[in-house]
Amino acid sequence: MRQLDLFENEFIHKAPNVASVPQYSPLRYPGGKTWLYPFVKSWLSNKKNNFLIEPFAGGASVGLAAAIEGWVEHVILADLDANIFCFWDAVLNGHGEWLAEKVIRFEFTEKNVISALDNESNSIQDRAFALLLNNRISHGGIMALGAGRIKNGENGKGLKSRWYPDTLHRRIMKIVKHRRRISILNDDAFTLISKYSNDEKAIFFLDPPYTKAGKRLYKYSDIEHEKLFQAAQDIQGDFLITYDYSPEIVDYVKRYNFFMEKILMQTTHLTKKYELLITDKQNCI
Repeated sequence: MRQLDLFENEFIHKAPNVASVPQYSPLRYPGGKTWLYPFVKSWLSNKKNNFLIEPFAGGASVGLAAAIEGWVEHVILADLDANIFCFWDAVLNGHGEWLAEKVIRFEFTEKNVISALDNESNSIQDRAFALLLNNRISHGGIMALGAGRIKNGENGKGLKSRWYPDTLHRRIMKIVKHRRRISILNDDAFTLISKYSNDEKAIFFLDPPYTKAGKRLYKYSDIEHEKLFQAAQDIQGDFLITYDYSPEIVDYVKRYNFFMEKILMQTTHLTKKYELLITDKQNCI
């Protein structure tokens, strides 16, 4: 990697079509990083004896790929959102098979959807299923307060347009198969960085909320972005940070002598935008 001027156009990578890479997460997540697969695979080459920490887990596409494909020895996922944590806790700690079968057996009608989402049960299974269901029917996978639900969907299928029982069952069972290589925590990113920053075998993938659209997309969107750069300075092992492209973040990259590359993205509305890959080492990807 090399530092880029804010208006420099060279050394821009194009994100791959997500349909061309393996997808392991059953969650649809705004700002998801499935497209990052080839970059992370390159970044983690020769890191099989290390462990990966993903403190802003969300859909956890990077951590899941690293664990399932054996890029690292172990993966620690963490999310501050109690519902997201509950979902991954269920999948990884004894309820994954139940959840996968529930997905297959569920009769998808509006009445049943409302009933499942209104279920006041505190059981980890019911909470996990409700989270998955809500995620799949929410517009863009957004689960922040006030998020709307799919209306027309694909081919006019409405709510059901993102509910693929066979695919979801297969993805959950794939994760269950590799669950011993994955841990899940309901913890804060800064706490985890502080705990493992001196361990050279600890590799961090940091995918914080967007600076601009975070409040619209995530429940816990309010973080101190410069504080994250300050914390990253103390990491002894490798780290990779992803961010939306903004003057604020570019300024932090320069201020803390990090390196970045721009990734050209194309949104579902066919507009172009850039995301940043940031690290403290040149040519790491």
